[in-house]
Amino acid sequence: MSLHINKMYLIWWLALTVLFTACNGKGGDREGRGMYYWSTTFNLDSAKLQFLDDHDVHRLYVRYFDVVIDEKGEIMPNASIRFPRSTHSSPNNQQPSSITIIPTIFIVNDVMRHDVSGLAEKILQRILQMNKTHGIENVSELQIDCDWSVQTRKRFFAFMEELHKLAKDQGLQLSATIRLHQLAQKPPSCDHGVLMFYNTGDFTKYEDEHPILDMTVAGPYLQYLKNYTLSLSTAYPIFGWDILFRPIASGTFHYLGIQHFPGEVPTMPGDTLVRRQPTLQEILQAREAVERLRPDANHEVILFDMSNPNINRFKNNDYEKIFGH
Repeated sequence: MSLHINKMYLIWWLALTVLFTACNGKGGDREGRGMYYWSTTFNLDSAKLQFLDDHDVHRLYVRYFDVVIDEKGEIMPNASIRFPRSTHSSPNNQQPSSITIIPTIFIVNDVMRHDVSGLAEKILQRILQMNKTHGIENVSELQIDCDWSVQTRKRFFAFMEELHKLAKDQGLQLSATIRLHQLAQKPPSCDHGVLMFYNTGDFTKYEDEHPILDMTVAGPYLQYLKNYTLSLSTAYPIFGWDILFRPIASGTFHYLGIQHFPGEVPTMPGDTLVRRQPTLQEILQAREAVERLRPDANHEVILFDMSNPNINRFKNNDYEKIFGH
Protein backbone atom coordinates (compact mmCIF):
# COMPACT_ATOMS: atom_id res chain seq x y z
CA MET A 1 0.00 0.00 0.00
CA SER A 2 2.75 2.48 0.90
CA LEU A 3 4.58 1.74 -2.37
CA HIS A 4 1.40 2.47 -4.32
CA ILE A 5 0.94 5.75 -2.44
CA ASN A 6 4.54 6.75 -3.13
CA LYS A 7 4.10 6.10 -6.85
CA MET A 8 0.90 8.10 -6.93
CA TYR A 9 2.62 10.95 -5.08
CA LEU A 10 5.51 10.89 -7.55
CA ILE A 11 3.13 11.05 -10.52
CA TRP A 12 1.21 13.91 -8.89
CA TRP A 13 4.44 15.80 -8.13
CA LEU A 14 5.74 15.42 -11.70
CA ALA A 15 2.43 16.61 -13.16
CA LEU A 16 2.43 19.61 -10.83
CA THR A 17 6.00 20.46 -11.84
CA VAL A 18 5.11 20.40 -15.54
CA LEU A 19 2.05 22.56 -14.89
CA PHE A 20 4.04 25.04 -12.79
CA THR A 21 6.70 25.31 -15.49
CA ALA A 22 4.11 25.94 -18.18
CA CYS A 23 2.40 28.60 -16.10
CA ASN A 24 5.69 30.36 -15.66
CA GLY A 25 6.04 31.01 -19.36
CA LYS A 26 8.19 28.06 -20.37
CA GLY A 27 5.54 26.56 -22.58
CA GLY A 28 4.95 27.19 -26.26
CA ASP A 29 7.75 27.93 -28.67
CA ARG A 30 9.34 30.75 -26.64
CA GLU A 31 12.52 29.40 -25.14
CA GLY A 32 13.44 32.25 -22.85
CA ARG A 33 16.46 33.78 -24.60
CA GLY A 34 16.87 35.65 -27.85
CA MET A 35 19.09 38.09 -29.70
CA TYR A 36 18.39 40.76 -32.27
CA TYR A 37 20.62 40.52 -35.35
CA TRP A 38 20.70 44.00 -36.88
CA SER A 39 23.60 43.80 -39.32
CA THR A 40 23.25 44.09 -43.10
CA THR A 41 25.21 40.85 -43.60
CA PHE A 42 24.29 37.54 -41.99
CA ASN A 43 27.51 36.11 -40.64
CA LEU A 44 27.51 33.74 -37.68
CA ASP A 45 31.24 33.61 -37.06
CA SER A 46 32.89 31.51 -34.35
CA ALA A 47 32.46 34.23 -31.69
CA LYS A 48 28.73 34.53 -32.31
CA LEU A 49 28.22 30.77 -32.43
CA GLN A 50 30.12 30.41 -29.17
CA PHE A 51 27.95 33.09 -27.53
CA LEU A 52 24.77 31.35 -28.67
CA ASP A 53 26.04 28.06 -27.29
CA ASP A 54 27.39 29.50 -24.02
CA HIS A 55 24.11 31.21 -23.20
CA ASP A 56 21.69 28.66 -24.60
CA VAL A 57 20.15 31.16 -27.01
CA HIS A 58 17.76 29.63 -29.54
CA ARG A 59 15.96 32.60 -31.12
CA LEU A 60 17.43 35.17 -33.51
CA TYR A 61 15.34 38.18 -34.52
CA VAL A 62 17.01 38.94 -37.85
CA ARG A 63 16.38 42.31 -39.50
CA TYR A 64 15.57 41.36 -43.10
CA PHE A 65 15.08 44.86 -44.50
CA ASP A 66 13.79 48.35 -43.78
CA VAL A 67 10.74 49.97 -45.33
CA VAL A 68 11.34 53.63 -46.18
CA ILE A 69 10.13 56.53 -48.30
CA ASP A 70 12.47 57.12 -51.24
CA GLU A 71 13.32 60.44 -52.91
CA LYS A 72 10.27 60.14 -55.16
CA GLY A 73 7.95 59.68 -52.20
CA GLU A 74 7.42 56.00 -52.89
CA ILE A 75 7.42 53.22 -50.29
CA MET A 76 10.39 50.95 -50.90
CA PRO A 77 12.44 48.22 -49.18
CA ASN A 78 15.92 49.32 -48.18
CA ALA A 79 19.14 47.87 -46.73
CA SER A 80 18.13 44.24 -47.20
CA ILE A 81 20.28 41.76 -45.32
CA ARG A 82 22.80 39.86 -47.40
CA PHE A 83 23.32 36.12 -47.12
CA PRO A 84 26.70 35.90 -48.91
CA ARG A 85 26.39 32.17 -49.57
CA SER A 86 23.74 29.53 -49.32
CA THR A 87 22.83 28.89 -45.71
CA HIS A 88 23.34 25.20 -46.42
CA SER A 89 26.90 25.46 -47.72
CA SER A 90 28.74 28.04 -45.59
CA PRO A 91 29.52 27.51 -41.90
CA ASN A 92 29.62 31.28 -41.35
CA ASN A 93 26.25 31.93 -42.97
CA GLN A 94 24.35 28.91 -41.79
CA GLN A 95 21.22 28.67 -39.71
CA PRO A 96 22.19 26.25 -36.92
CA SER A 97 19.61 23.55 -36.40
CA SER A 98 19.07 24.74 -32.83
CA ILE A 99 18.28 28.32 -33.90
CA THR A 100 14.87 29.68 -34.85
CA ILE A 101 14.98 32.77 -37.05
CA ILE A 102 12.28 35.42 -36.73
CA PRO A 103 12.34 37.73 -39.79
CA THR A 104 12.07 41.29 -38.49
CA ILE A 105 11.11 44.29 -40.60
CA PHE A 106 11.83 47.87 -39.57
CA ILE A 107 9.30 50.37 -40.91
CA VAL A 108 10.13 54.07 -40.74
CA ASN A 109 7.26 55.91 -39.06
CA ASP A 110 6.95 58.35 -41.99
CA VAL A 111 5.81 55.43 -44.16
CA MET A 112 2.59 55.39 -42.16
CA ARG A 113 1.83 58.95 -43.25
CA HIS A 114 1.28 57.62 -46.78
CA ASP A 115 -1.14 55.23 -48.44
CA VAL A 116 -0.02 51.76 -47.27
CA SER A 117 -2.73 49.72 -48.98
CA GLY A 118 -1.17 46.50 -50.25
CA LEU A 119 1.99 46.99 -48.18
CA ALA A 120 1.21 44.11 -45.82
CA GLU A 121 1.02 41.60 -48.68
CA LYS A 122 4.19 42.95 -50.30
CA ILE A 123 6.15 42.63 -47.06
CA LEU A 124 4.90 39.11 -46.40
CA GLN A 125 5.69 37.92 -49.93
CA ARG A 126 9.18 39.42 -49.76
CA ILE A 127 9.85 37.62 -46.48
CA LEU A 128 8.62 34.30 -47.88
CA GLN A 129 10.77 34.73 -50.98
CA MET A 130 13.87 35.56 -48.94
CA ASN A 131 13.31 32.50 -46.77
CA LYS A 132 13.02 30.29 -49.86
CA THR A 133 16.00 31.82 -51.66
CA HIS A 134 18.35 31.57 -48.70
CA GLY A 135 17.16 28.30 -47.22
CA ILE A 136 15.81 29.76 -43.98
CA GLU A 137 13.77 26.96 -42.49
CA ASN A 138 11.19 26.44 -39.75
CA VAL A 139 10.06 30.07 -39.67
CA SER A 140 6.92 30.32 -37.56
CA GLU A 141 6.84 34.03 -36.74
CA LEU A 142 7.60 37.41 -38.25
CA GLN A 143 7.99 40.72 -36.47
CA ILE A 144 7.27 44.35 -37.34
CA ASP A 145 9.33 47.12 -35.76
CA CYS A 146 7.83 50.60 -36.11
CA ASP A 147 7.97 53.59 -33.78
CA TRP A 148 4.41 54.63 -34.64
CA SER A 149 2.97 57.73 -33.06
CA VAL A 150 -0.49 59.01 -32.18
CA GLN A 151 -0.61 60.68 -35.59
CA THR A 152 0.19 57.47 -37.51
CA ARG A 153 -1.54 55.01 -35.18
CA LYS A 154 -4.76 54.59 -37.18
CA ARG A 155 -2.97 53.73 -40.42
CA PHE A 156 -0.40 51.50 -38.69
CA PHE A 157 -3.11 49.57 -36.84
CA ALA A 158 -5.00 48.96 -40.08
CA PHE A 159 -1.76 47.74 -41.68
CA MET A 160 -1.11 45.39 -38.76
CA GLU A 161 -4.64 44.02 -38.84
CA GLU A 162 -4.24 43.15 -42.50
CA LEU A 163 -0.78 41.62 -42.03
CA HIS A 164 -2.01 39.64 -39.02
CA LYS A 165 -4.69 37.97 -41.15
CA LEU A 166 -2.28 37.28 -44.02
CA ALA A 167 0.34 35.82 -41.69
CA LYS A 168 -2.24 33.58 -40.06
CA ASP A 169 -3.23 32.26 -43.49
CA GLN A 170 0.42 31.23 -43.94
CA GLY A 171 0.54 29.56 -40.52
CA LEU A 172 2.72 32.34 -39.11
CA GLN A 173 2.47 34.30 -35.90
CA LEU A 174 2.90 38.06 -35.97
CA SER A 175 4.73 40.01 -33.28
CA ALA A 176 5.45 43.71 -32.91
CA THR A 177 7.94 45.81 -31.03
CA ILE A 178 6.42 48.02 -28.37
CA ARG A 179 8.21 51.24 -27.42
CA LEU A 180 7.94 52.52 -23.87
CA HIS A 181 5.80 55.49 -24.92
CA GLN A 182 3.42 53.13 -26.74
CA LEU A 183 2.50 51.34 -23.51
CA ALA A 184 -0.04 54.09 -22.83
CA GLN A 185 -1.90 53.17 -26.05
CA LYS A 186 -3.86 50.05 -26.92
CA PRO A 187 -1.74 47.40 -28.67
CA PRO A 188 -1.81 46.75 -32.42
CA SER A 189 -3.25 43.56 -33.87
CA CYS A 190 -0.67 40.80 -33.32
CA ASP A 191 0.01 37.67 -31.29
CA HIS A 192 2.81 38.99 -29.11
CA GLY A 193 4.84 42.09 -28.35
CA VAL A 194 8.46 42.83 -27.48
CA LEU A 195 8.96 45.75 -25.11
CA MET A 196 11.99 47.70 -26.33
CA PHE A 197 13.56 48.91 -23.08
CA TYR A 198 15.99 51.37 -24.62
CA ASN A 199 16.36 54.55 -26.69
CA THR A 200 14.88 56.59 -23.87
CA GLY A 201 16.57 59.87 -24.79
CA ASP A 202 17.85 62.04 -27.62
CA PHE A 203 21.31 61.01 -28.82
CA THR A 204 21.61 64.19 -30.91
CA LYS A 205 21.83 66.29 -27.75
CA TYR A 206 25.27 66.56 -26.18
CA GLU A 207 23.81 67.14 -22.72
CA ASP A 208 21.87 63.86 -22.82
CA GLU A 209 24.41 61.49 -21.31
CA HIS A 210 22.04 58.51 -21.20
CA PRO A 211 20.16 58.45 -24.51
CA ILE A 212 20.09 54.65 -24.69
CA LEU A 213 18.83 53.82 -21.21
CA ASP A 214 17.75 56.27 -18.52
CA MET A 215 15.49 54.93 -15.78
CA THR A 216 14.37 58.44 -14.79
CA VAL A 217 12.94 58.83 -18.30
CA ALA A 218 11.58 55.27 -18.54
CA GLY A 219 9.97 55.31 -15.09
CA PRO A 220 6.77 57.23 -15.90
CA TYR A 221 5.93 54.89 -18.78
CA LEU A 222 6.17 51.80 -16.59
CA GLN A 223 2.92 52.64 -14.82
CA TYR A 224 1.16 51.24 -17.90
CA LEU A 225 3.14 47.99 -18.04
CA LYS A 226 1.19 45.91 -15.53
CA ASN A 227 -2.16 46.36 -17.28
CA TYR A 228 -0.92 46.28 -20.87
CA THR A 229 -3.16 43.70 -22.51
CA LEU A 230 -0.68 42.19 -24.98
CA SER A 231 1.61 39.35 -23.93
CA LEU A 232 5.19 40.60 -23.85
CA SER A 233 8.84 39.70 -24.02
CA THR A 234 11.44 42.35 -23.19
CA ALA A 235 14.52 43.50 -25.10
CA TYR A 236 17.44 45.13 -23.25
CA PRO A 237 20.36 47.10 -24.75
CA ILE A 238 23.96 45.88 -24.76
CA PHE A 239 25.05 48.29 -27.51
CA GLY A 240 26.76 51.66 -27.44
CA TRP A 241 27.20 54.65 -29.72
CA ASP A 242 30.22 56.76 -30.62
CA ILE A 243 28.69 60.17 -31.33
CA LEU A 244 30.44 63.14 -32.91
CA PHE A 245 29.65 66.71 -31.86
CA ARG A 246 31.03 70.05 -32.99
CA PRO A 247 31.38 72.94 -30.50
CA ILE A 248 29.73 76.15 -31.69
CA ALA A 249 30.11 79.78 -30.63
CA SER A 250 27.35 79.75 -28.04
CA GLY A 251 29.09 77.06 -26.04
CA THR A 252 26.66 74.39 -27.18
CA PHE A 253 27.35 71.40 -29.41
CA HIS A 254 26.08 70.53 -32.88
CA TYR A 255 25.34 66.86 -33.59
CA LEU A 256 27.37 65.49 -36.53
CA GLY A 257 26.46 61.82 -36.54
CA ILE A 258 27.11 58.37 -35.13
CA GLN A 259 30.53 57.01 -36.03
CA HIS A 260 30.59 53.25 -36.58
CA PHE A 261 34.23 53.26 -37.71
CA PRO A 262 37.03 55.88 -37.72
CA GLY A 263 36.64 58.43 -40.47
CA GLU A 264 33.03 57.57 -41.28
CA VAL A 265 31.85 61.09 -40.38
CA PRO A 266 33.91 64.05 -41.71
CA THR A 267 35.48 65.97 -38.82
CA MET A 268 37.32 69.18 -38.10
CA PRO A 269 39.86 70.03 -35.37
CA GLY A 270 38.06 70.50 -32.08
CA ASP A 271 35.21 68.09 -32.82
CA THR A 272 34.31 65.87 -29.88
CA LEU A 273 33.69 62.12 -29.90
CA VAL A 274 31.65 60.85 -26.96
CA ARG A 275 30.73 57.28 -26.02
CA ARG A 276 27.19 56.60 -24.91
CA GLN A 277 26.35 53.15 -23.58
CA PRO A 278 24.42 51.72 -20.64
CA THR A 279 26.31 50.13 -17.78
CA LEU A 280 25.62 46.61 -16.61
CA GLN A 281 24.03 48.04 -13.47
CA GLU A 282 21.66 50.20 -15.51
CA ILE A 283 20.61 47.22 -17.63
CA LEU A 284 19.98 45.14 -14.51
CA GLN A 285 17.96 47.97 -12.96
CA ALA A 286 15.73 47.99 -16.03
CA ARG A 287 15.32 44.23 -15.82
CA GLU A 288 14.47 44.40 -12.12
CA ALA A 289 11.86 47.09 -12.79
CA VAL A 290 10.11 44.83 -15.29
CA GLU A 291 10.40 41.89 -12.89
CA ARG A 292 8.62 43.83 -10.14
CA LEU A 293 5.80 45.07 -12.32
CA ARG A 294 5.31 42.28 -14.82
CA PRO A 295 7.53 39.23 -14.36
CA ASP A 296 5.96 37.37 -17.30
CA ALA A 297 7.51 39.98 -19.61
CA ASN A 298 10.91 38.60 -18.61
CA HIS A 299 10.07 35.03 -19.54
CA GLU A 300 11.75 35.76 -22.84
CA VAL A 301 14.69 38.16 -22.57
CA ILE A 302 16.14 39.45 -25.83
CA LEU A 303 19.39 41.39 -26.15
CA PHE A 304 19.96 44.12 -28.73
CA ASP A 305 22.02 43.45 -30.63
CA MET A 306 24.31 40.67 -31.76
CA SER A 307 27.59 42.18 -32.93
CA ASN A 308 31.02 41.02 -31.78
CA PRO A 309 31.80 44.20 -29.80
CA ASN A 310 28.46 43.90 -28.00
CA ILE A 311 28.75 40.21 -27.11
CA ASN A 312 32.34 40.69 -25.92
CA ARG A 313 31.63 43.75 -23.81
CA PHE A 314 30.61 41.95 -20.61
CA LYS A 315 31.70 38.72 -18.96
CA ASN A 316 29.68 35.55 -19.47
CA ASN A 317 28.31 35.75 -15.93
CA ASP A 318 27.11 39.29 -16.60
CA TYR A 319 25.09 38.20 -19.62
CA GLU A 320 23.62 35.41 -17.51
CA LYS A 321 22.50 38.03 -14.99
CA ILE A 322 20.73 39.96 -17.74
CA PHE A 323 19.05 36.86 -19.14
CA GLY A 324 18.18 36.06 -15.53
CA HIS A 325 17.17 32.43 -15.92
